[in-house]
Amino acid sequence: MIGSNIYFASDFHLGSAVDVDHTREKKVVAWLDSISRDASEIYLVGDVFDFWFEYKHVVPKGFVRLLGKLAQLSDSGVKIHIFTGNHDVWMFKYFEREIGATMYYEPIQRVIGGKRFLIGHGDGLGPGDHGYKIIKAVFTNKLCQRMFAALHPAFGVSLARFFSRKSRETTGAKDSIYLGDNKEYLVQYCESVLKDEYFDYFIFGHRHMVLDKVLTKGSRYINLGEWFTSCNYAKFDGQELSLHRFEN
Repeated sequence: MIGSNIYFASDFHLGSAVDVDHTREKKVVAWLDSISRDASEIYLVGDVFDFWFEYKHVVPKGFVRLLGKLAQLSDSGVKIHIFTGNHDVWMFKYFEREIGATMYYEPIQRVIGGKRFLIGHGDGLGPGDHGYKIIKAVFTNKLCQRMFAALHPAFGVSLARFFSRKSRETTGAKDSIYLGDNKEYLVQYCESVLKDEYFDYFIFGHRHMVLDKVLTKGSRYINLGEWFTSCNYAKFDGQELSLHRFEN
Protein backbone atom coordinates (compact mmCIF):
# COMPACT_ATOMS: atom_id res chain seq x y z
CA MET A 1 0.00 0.00 0.00
CA ILE A 2 1.43 3.38 -1.04
CA GLY A 3 1.89 5.94 1.72
CA SER A 4 1.26 9.67 1.62
CA ASN A 5 4.57 11.19 2.72
CA ILE A 6 7.14 12.74 0.40
CA TYR A 7 10.85 12.46 1.17
CA PHE A 8 13.89 14.43 0.05
CA ALA A 9 17.60 13.57 0.39
CA SER A 10 20.81 14.60 -1.34
CA ASP A 11 24.56 14.18 -1.62
CA PHE A 12 25.08 10.49 -0.94
CA HIS A 13 28.27 10.62 -3.08
CA LEU A 14 28.23 6.86 -3.51
CA GLY A 15 31.37 5.48 -5.09
CA SER A 16 33.75 7.84 -3.33
CA ALA A 17 36.95 6.25 -2.10
CA VAL A 18 35.92 6.48 1.55
CA ASP A 19 33.02 4.04 0.97
CA VAL A 20 35.00 1.02 -0.24
CA ASP A 21 33.12 -1.31 2.12
CA HIS A 22 29.71 0.01 0.97
CA THR A 23 28.86 1.27 4.46
CA ARG A 24 27.24 4.45 3.15
CA GLU A 25 25.38 2.63 0.38
CA LYS A 26 24.00 0.15 2.92
CA LYS A 27 22.88 3.05 5.12
CA VAL A 28 21.11 4.74 2.21
CA VAL A 29 19.34 1.47 1.38
CA ALA A 30 18.37 1.01 5.03
CA TRP A 31 16.88 4.51 5.01
CA LEU A 32 14.95 3.79 1.82
CA ASP A 33 13.68 0.58 3.34
CA SER A 34 12.58 2.42 6.51
CA ILE A 35 10.46 4.93 4.57
CA SER A 36 9.07 2.44 2.06
CA ARG A 37 5.94 1.82 4.09
CA ASP A 38 4.68 5.43 4.14
CA ALA A 39 6.35 7.07 1.09
CA SER A 40 4.42 8.13 -1.98
CA GLU A 41 7.33 9.95 -3.63
CA ILE A 42 11.10 10.19 -3.07
CA TYR A 43 13.23 13.03 -4.39
CA LEU A 44 16.99 12.36 -4.61
CA VAL A 45 18.29 15.88 -5.12
CA GLY A 46 21.65 15.42 -6.83
CA ASP A 47 25.11 13.97 -6.21
CA VAL A 48 23.65 10.55 -5.55
CA PHE A 49 26.94 9.31 -6.98
CA ASP A 50 30.42 10.72 -6.64
CA PHE A 51 30.73 10.09 -10.37
CA TRP A 52 28.40 8.67 -13.00
CA PHE A 53 28.64 8.46 -16.77
CA GLU A 54 26.41 6.49 -19.10
CA TYR A 55 28.25 5.15 -22.11
CA LYS A 56 26.08 3.66 -24.85
CA HIS A 57 26.39 0.12 -23.47
CA VAL A 58 28.22 0.66 -20.17
CA VAL A 59 27.48 2.25 -16.80
CA PRO A 60 29.82 2.41 -13.76
CA LYS A 61 30.02 -0.87 -11.89
CA GLY A 62 28.68 -1.23 -8.37
CA PHE A 63 25.70 0.29 -6.56
CA VAL A 64 23.65 -2.91 -6.95
CA ARG A 65 22.09 -2.50 -3.50
CA LEU A 66 20.83 0.98 -4.26
CA LEU A 67 19.68 0.18 -7.78
CA GLY A 68 17.79 -2.88 -6.60
CA LYS A 69 16.06 -0.98 -3.79
CA LEU A 70 15.05 1.90 -6.10
CA ALA A 71 13.67 -0.57 -8.63
CA GLN A 72 11.73 -2.36 -5.90
CA LEU A 73 10.24 0.91 -4.65
CA SER A 74 9.33 2.02 -8.16
CA ASP A 75 7.74 -1.34 -8.93
CA SER A 76 5.63 -1.02 -5.77
CA GLY A 77 4.25 2.33 -6.96
CA VAL A 78 6.50 4.84 -5.18
CA LYS A 79 7.45 7.67 -7.54
CA ILE A 80 11.23 8.13 -7.76
CA HIS A 81 12.61 11.55 -8.78
CA ILE A 82 16.36 11.94 -9.43
CA PHE A 83 18.22 15.21 -10.03
CA THR A 84 21.67 15.44 -11.51
CA GLY A 85 24.29 17.18 -9.37
CA ASN A 86 27.70 18.58 -10.12
CA HIS A 87 29.32 15.16 -9.47
CA ASP A 88 26.85 13.06 -11.46
CA VAL A 89 25.86 15.52 -14.17
CA TRP A 90 26.24 12.79 -16.82
CA MET A 91 23.15 10.82 -15.87
CA PHE A 92 20.92 10.40 -18.92
CA LYS A 93 18.14 7.84 -19.54
CA TYR A 94 19.42 4.72 -17.75
CA PHE A 95 17.40 5.30 -14.56
CA GLU A 96 14.27 6.11 -16.52
CA ARG A 97 14.55 2.91 -18.57
CA GLU A 98 15.71 0.53 -15.85
CA ILE A 99 13.95 1.86 -12.77
CA GLY A 100 11.12 4.06 -14.02
CA ALA A 101 12.52 7.12 -12.28
CA THR A 102 11.93 10.65 -13.53
CA MET A 103 15.14 12.57 -14.25
CA TYR A 104 15.68 16.33 -13.83
CA TYR A 105 18.58 18.41 -15.07
CA GLU A 106 17.43 21.82 -13.83
CA PRO A 107 15.47 23.04 -10.79
CA ILE A 108 11.74 22.33 -10.95
CA GLN A 109 8.60 23.86 -9.49
CA ARG A 110 5.92 21.77 -7.82
CA VAL A 111 2.68 22.39 -5.96
CA ILE A 112 2.25 19.70 -3.30
CA GLY A 113 -0.51 19.78 -0.72
CA GLY A 114 -1.21 23.39 -1.64
CA LYS A 115 2.40 24.40 -0.92
CA ARG A 116 4.72 25.73 -3.59
CA PHE A 117 8.14 24.05 -3.87
CA LEU A 118 11.24 24.95 -5.88
CA ILE A 119 13.56 21.92 -5.89
CA GLY A 120 17.05 21.49 -7.36
CA HIS A 121 20.57 20.40 -6.55
CA GLY A 122 21.69 24.01 -6.21
CA ASP A 123 24.96 24.05 -8.14
CA GLY A 124 25.52 27.08 -10.36
CA LEU A 125 22.61 29.08 -8.95
CA GLY A 126 22.85 32.65 -7.69
CA PRO A 127 25.63 35.19 -8.20
CA GLY A 128 29.35 34.41 -8.32
CA ASP A 129 31.05 31.02 -8.69
CA HIS A 130 31.82 31.91 -12.30
CA GLY A 131 34.58 29.32 -12.64
CA TYR A 132 32.22 26.47 -11.82
CA LYS A 133 29.53 27.85 -14.13
CA ILE A 134 32.03 27.70 -17.00
CA ILE A 135 32.96 24.12 -16.10
CA LYS A 136 29.27 23.14 -15.90
CA ALA A 137 28.67 24.61 -19.35
CA VAL A 138 31.48 22.42 -20.69
CA PHE A 139 30.23 19.29 -18.90
CA THR A 140 26.69 19.73 -20.23
CA ASN A 141 27.82 20.47 -23.78
CA LYS A 142 26.73 17.64 -26.11
CA LEU A 143 29.97 17.70 -28.11
CA CYS A 144 32.08 17.48 -24.96
CA GLN A 145 29.94 14.60 -23.73
CA ARG A 146 30.45 12.71 -26.99
CA MET A 147 34.21 13.32 -26.80
CA PHE A 148 34.34 11.90 -23.27
CA ALA A 149 32.19 8.95 -24.34
CA ALA A 150 34.84 8.14 -26.97
CA LEU A 151 37.31 7.37 -24.17
CA HIS A 152 37.58 3.76 -23.06
CA PRO A 153 35.52 3.42 -19.83
CA ALA A 154 38.50 2.04 -17.88
CA PHE A 155 40.38 5.28 -18.57
CA GLY A 156 37.44 7.69 -18.60
CA VAL A 157 35.97 6.56 -15.29
CA SER A 158 39.37 6.56 -13.56
CA LEU A 159 40.12 10.05 -14.85
CA ALA A 160 36.75 11.44 -13.79
CA ARG A 161 36.97 9.89 -10.33
CA PHE A 162 40.42 11.44 -9.89
CA PHE A 163 39.08 14.92 -10.62
CA SER A 164 36.00 14.31 -8.50
CA ARG A 165 38.21 13.43 -5.54
CA LYS A 166 40.41 16.49 -6.15
CA SER A 167 37.35 18.73 -6.28
CA ARG A 168 36.14 17.47 -2.91
CA GLU A 169 39.61 17.87 -1.39
CA THR A 170 39.76 21.47 -2.64
CA THR A 171 36.43 22.50 -1.14
CA GLY A 172 37.03 20.42 1.99
CA ALA A 173 35.13 21.51 5.09
CA LYS A 174 34.07 24.77 3.46
CA ASP A 175 31.02 23.05 2.01
CA SER A 176 29.67 22.42 5.50
CA ILE A 177 30.20 25.94 6.90
CA TYR A 178 27.53 28.64 6.63
CA LEU A 179 29.24 31.68 5.13
CA GLY A 180 26.65 34.31 6.02
CA ASP A 181 23.67 35.63 4.09
CA ASN A 182 25.79 37.97 1.97
CA LYS A 183 28.08 35.14 0.81
CA GLU A 184 25.71 32.21 0.50
CA TYR A 185 24.82 32.03 -3.19
CA LEU A 186 21.73 29.93 -2.62
CA VAL A 187 20.31 32.33 -0.04
CA GLN A 188 20.81 35.17 -2.50
CA TYR A 189 19.25 33.09 -5.26
CA CYS A 190 16.16 32.33 -3.16
CA GLU A 191 15.71 35.96 -2.20
CA SER A 192 16.02 37.06 -5.82
CA VAL A 193 13.34 34.56 -6.87
CA LEU A 194 11.04 35.76 -4.08
CA LYS A 195 11.07 39.28 -5.52
CA ASP A 196 8.95 37.98 -8.41
CA GLU A 197 7.34 34.79 -7.22
CA TYR A 198 6.53 33.20 -3.86
CA PHE A 199 7.51 29.68 -2.84
CA ASP A 200 6.80 28.10 0.50
CA TYR A 201 9.91 25.92 0.28
CA PHE A 202 13.21 26.02 -1.57
CA ILE A 203 14.84 22.59 -1.31
CA PHE A 204 18.49 22.18 -2.32
CA GLY A 205 21.53 20.01 -1.71
CA HIS A 206 25.07 20.79 -2.92
CA ARG A 207 26.15 22.69 0.21
CA HIS A 208 27.14 19.99 2.67
CA MET A 209 25.25 21.46 5.61
CA VAL A 210 21.81 20.98 7.08
CA LEU A 211 19.89 24.24 7.05
CA ASP A 212 16.33 25.44 7.62
CA LYS A 213 16.42 29.19 7.07
CA VAL A 214 13.44 31.53 7.11
CA LEU A 215 13.48 33.95 4.19
CA THR A 216 11.33 36.87 3.06
CA LYS A 217 7.58 36.51 3.72
CA GLY A 218 8.12 33.34 5.74
CA SER A 219 9.44 31.25 2.86
CA ARG A 220 11.93 28.58 3.93
CA TYR A 221 15.22 27.52 2.36
CA ILE A 222 15.99 23.90 3.22
CA ASN A 223 19.43 22.45 2.58
CA LEU A 224 19.47 18.68 2.92
CA GLY A 225 23.12 18.20 3.92
CA GLU A 226 25.30 15.20 3.05
CA TRP A 227 25.58 11.53 3.92
CA PHE A 228 29.29 11.33 4.75
CA THR A 229 28.47 12.12 8.39
CA SER A 230 25.04 13.65 9.02
CA CYS A 231 22.61 11.47 7.01
CA ASN A 232 19.77 13.98 7.09
CA TYR A 233 16.61 14.07 5.02
CA ALA A 234 13.38 16.06 4.78
CA LYS A 235 9.82 14.79 5.06
CA PHE A 236 6.65 16.50 3.84
CA ASP A 237 3.47 15.05 5.30
CA GLY A 238 1.07 17.08 3.17
CA GLN A 239 0.96 19.99 5.59
CA GLU A 240 4.42 20.64 7.01
CA LEU A 241 8.00 19.95 6.01
CA SER A 242 10.45 18.73 8.67
CA LEU A 243 14.11 17.76 8.80
CA HIS A 244 15.25 14.44 10.29
CA ARG A 245 18.45 12.49 10.83
CA PHE A 246 18.61 8.83 9.96
CA GLU A 247 20.16 6.54 12.56
CA ASN A 248 20.44 2.78 12.21
